[in-house]
Amino acid sequence: MSTIQQTTEEKSTIKRDFYHLIINGEKVESSNGGTIKTYNPATGELIAEVAKATKEDAEKAVQAAREAFDHGKWKKYPINKRSRTLNKIASIMRSRFNELVELEVLDTGKSVGTAQGQISQAIEDFEFYAGAIVGHGGRVNPIPGQFHNYTEKEPVGVCAQIIPWNYPLMMAAWKIAPAIAVGCSVIVKPASLTPLTAIILGEICLEAGVPAGVVNIIPGSGSEVGNYLVEHKQVDKVAFTGSTPIGKDIMARASQTLKRVTLELGGKSPNLVFEDSDIEAAVYGSLFGIFYNTGQSCEARSRLYVHEDIYDEFVAKFVEKTNKLKLGNPFDKETNIGAIIDQNQLDVIDGYVQSAIKEGADILAGGKAAVVEGYENGYWYEPTVIANVNHDMTVVKEEIFGPVVVIMKFKDEKEAIKLANDTEFGLGSAIWSKDGARATRVANQIQAGIVMVNCPFSAFPGTPFGGYKQSGFGRELCIETLDLYTETKSIVSYYGSRPLNPLGV
Repeated sequence: MSTIQQTTEEKSTIKRDFYHLIINGEKVESSNGGTIKTYNPATGELIAEVAKATKEDAEKAVQAAREAFDHGKWKKYPINKRSRTLNKIASIMRSRFNELVELEVLDTGKSVGTAQGQISQAIEDFEFYAGAIVGHGGRVNPIPGQFHNYTEKEPVGVCAQIIPWNYPLMMAAWKIAPAIAVGCSVIVKPASLTPLTAIILGEICLEAGVPAGVVNIIPGSGSEVGNYLVEHKQVDKVAFTGSTPIGKDIMARASQTLKRVTLELGGKSPNLVFEDSDIEAAVYGSLFGIFYNTGQSCEARSRLYVHEDIYDEFVAKFVEKTNKLKLGNPFDKETNIGAIIDQNQLDVIDGYVQSAIKEGADILAGGKAAVVEGYENGYWYEPTVIANVNHDMTVVKEEIFGPVVVIMKFKDEKEAIKLANDTEFGLGSAIWSKDGARATRVANQIQAGIVMVNCPFSAFPGTPFGGYKQSGFGRELCIETLDLYTETKSIVSYYGSRPLNPLGV
């Protein structure tokens, strides 16, 4: 048993059998008594039941958020007071770090090391925005004559935030922290598969002193509750992380009321390994790029392109290391690969792999569902490497969202760039080369919001995260995010001594 398990089983304040909605500062059950059952993907065992929000509950949450924004005190707080509250949220999260990690592992099936990194970043997000908000504001602009112009940043209002299942707490932090930092009120709809830590974060916000109605958490159906929020006239902004098809639907629905929209959508990110790269570093970085979080990541580098001169050497080492990756107990720190989120996603992943086989691809590693001793009722898939593919294949064109990478060779820089950009997505990308000039040239031509050069990591608090093309728009995790939750008001005044008579009457 891990230290985390021992600690939280002895005294847990956040692990329970039932989780409520959070509306207007209160823990409440669903209006119709409905619940969602959440299961541990690693074992298939029931973890807890969660109140399932209805349209009626969503309406209550909207009205609570609207009241808190229009007539409450949160947006009127001095910036330094909101900053202190965000730091207090981070402090409480840090004090419950082990409990949050355990709950995230149970809810998602991801490895404990992966969860620890993500919970750490969620905490750091609140700390980052606690500092960033202090320097966020308007400016004075130079205009002619005896005029004065300055701008102010005002919170956009009530924000609906729809969270995916792959990074439950981290994505909730990415959304909630900047929104409440500038004074907005939020209604968060976590994914039905993984709602637990988002609910706990809502409770922590209240404990830290965020007023009632500012943060509301309502897990429920996307087609019912999610659509209701997106279409609601009293919701001013929608922030969504998830698939591109759903993002398109949200954008269409939000257009009916001209809501502000931020979309962080799918990806099919390229990973370019040049002949002058440090092959060992590129192998390790490429393994992380696709198999981190069990490949269930929007910026997973799932298209691996290797220069023809080093292709055989690189592939041999990459496959060797892939076969050494360990699946098993998510609480074992030696486990590299966690579980797939549910049976449906497992079937989707395997469907892509089988389609590649039918289209003539070669499986170099993995290629099927895994049976893990002691976890036979969980959802597992072998880390999979597919070669002999081309850009007409489904497995190369579409996002798989699992531990599956396709690998191809290229002959020169020009071809590498062409292959990298031959996709409808544009979220992440990676370049491995010791030649700084080449890396810069290639990075400047990659059509993606994130370029990682000799580095496997894509996101730190303060680094913009978002995509080009059908990977969405808007940037999260950075100072610029604050602008997405504010309106810029321009104020022009005249201070001359003579009256203005522009019509000359």
